Amino acid sequence: MVKHQPLQVYERQLCLSCITGIYGCRWKRYQRSHDDTTKWELLWSLILLFTFCLLLVWFYFWWEAHNDYNEFNWFLYNRSGEWSDGTVPILATTAAGFTYIAFLMVLALCHIALGQQLNLHWLHKIGVTAALLTTIVGVISVNQTWGQEWDVIPISLQATGPFLHIGALAAVTALSWIVAGQVARAEKTLFQVVVVLLYLSVLLGLYVVPLYITSPCIMDPDNLKPRPDVIGHQGAPMLAPENTLWSFQRALQMNVTGLEADVAISTDGVPFLMHDLTLRRTTDVGTFFPDRRMDEASHFNWTDLQQLNAGRWFLKDDPFWTVHTLATRERELIAKQSVCSLEQLLKLASYHNATVVFRLRRPSPEHPCYHSWINDTLNAVQQSGVPQSLVMWTPDEHRAQVRQLAPGLIQTSVEKRSPQSLQKDGISRLLLRYNQASMREIRDFSETHINLTLYTVNEPWLYSVLWCSGVSSVSSEAPHILQKVPYPIWLMSPSEYCLMWVSADLISFAVVIGIFIFQNYHMIRYRTSGMRSYNPEQIMLSAAVRRSSPDINVMKEKLIFSEVGNGVGSADEQYGDNGYNYYTNQGASQ
Repeated sequence: MVKHQPLQVYERQLCLSCITGIYGCRWKRYQRSHDDTTKWELLWSLILLFTFCLLLVWFYFWWEAHNDYNEFNWFLYNRSGEWSDGTVPILATTAAGFTYIAFLMVLALCHIALGQQLNLHWLHKIGVTAALLTTIVGVISVNQTWGQEWDVIPISLQATGPFLHIGALAAVTALSWIVAGQVARAEKTLFQVVVVLLYLSVLLGLYVVPLYITSPCIMDPDNLKPRPDVIGHQGAPMLAPENTLWSFQRALQMNVTGLEADVAISTDGVPFLMHDLTLRRTTDVGTFFPDRRMDEASHFNWTDLQQLNAGRWFLKDDPFWTVHTLATRERELIAKQSVCSLEQLLKLASYHNATVVFRLRRPSPEHPCYHSWINDTLNAVQQSGVPQSLVMWTPDEHRAQVRQLAPGLIQTSVEKRSPQSLQKDGISRLLLRYNQASMREIRDFSETHINLTLYTVNEPWLYSVLWCSGVSSVSSEAPHILQKVPYPIWLMSPSEYCLMWVSADLISFAVVIGIFIFQNYHMIRYRTSGMRSYNPEQIMLSAAVRRSSPDINVMKEKLIFSEVGNGVGSADEQYGDNGYNYYTNQGASQ
């Protein structure tokens, strides 16, 4: 009697095919393998992991640096001479690179979870290398040209740290499923111990990280100080051309308490508002004076300056991508703006009882007003009729002389000094970039009654952190945004944060223990079942390219099982020592 041997064919596993196909171009079943990953592929896995971590930091940096995009574009303008939004290509490439690398990381984790051999395709290796090198070049470039901006990372962590900790804890807790599966399937005790110890080290590290997280927003709400005053930096430059009358009027409509401007002096001694050294970015100087477009702004007289238009560039360049939000009447007003003098600004501030702080730029030595620049500015202040108590005087030169001529001016320093040194020189206000003062220094200035103003603060999260730190005022290019922040974005007492931290740790620990117990129980039950053979994917052969042939590949696609008695024979009985998963049809019982 002849015993027929049924031919059994694998069911299609589209999900697994997509995972191995996209990651390593192994779409066929016989191309996949459960063998250990080679050392070369392990190295590439480490490179992929490092690239992912570096891109994660790089992406986070640019996400939080949104507060200073305008500053970055201005740096680029000073280097290239052309105004453009340089953050757009950087953000686009960073987002694309991070998405690509994160996708590869997910596929790699899926390989590990399914017990598949890691084999990154060579095209992906080129992509990973390109992403890594591009990010490294970007980090070096930022470090050389915009190094001070790295401070935004520790400052932003004061706002995002508690929530990033919860996210990291959730991610590592989810990884316990893969780790537990690897430990349960491993046959070497040493491997199991090493993997468990490494994982527990990372997990316990995350459990205690909150001990080192400091944030001014973790405080008793009763100790929260009054809302910081907002000063319009160059007016409201996101809604109107910077340093123009309309820009300052728009800022005053946002309930700012002060106005900040940059001041230069014309050849005939008139202080006027201009941020750049030249006029070519914010005026149409090339139309009226094409031969002088590269000249310094202070080398023009006031009559020439009044001929220039200082608004049409804003409608053309749209530096903050806000022109489309403006009404037709606003655009008409913007198109008519001209260069603004310091006296005009002071009169406007006096009418609205707003404080004015300006940075006075001394002209070059060959300038007619090189020696009289302080007196020319003081004359403009006096002629405007503004109360001296509304003017913050920042130049350190001839400060004693200025104090004698105008004793009512608010003496302000733009150089970081100790509170004792400031008080000794009779300085009551300090104007610094937001990264130049720590929480402790902010508290020290507050205790010594030094009014601290930090610039440039455009993002609600940064405004909230500084508010909780006790800053008295900030200078902002976005008063219309900060106007919508009546209270810190988040504020919790230490006891509330402790409860959130401990609860998250306990939930994570319980989930991890449960996953490890489930995985081990499942594996023990699987190994002790009546069938020693593995699932179809585990029966599958190693895809050793050096040993493959068309005939063998076909046979690997077809697995033939023989019926032995009432059940299925063991794997050793079914498969010979040759290592291939097939049988020839044979045998006729006599």
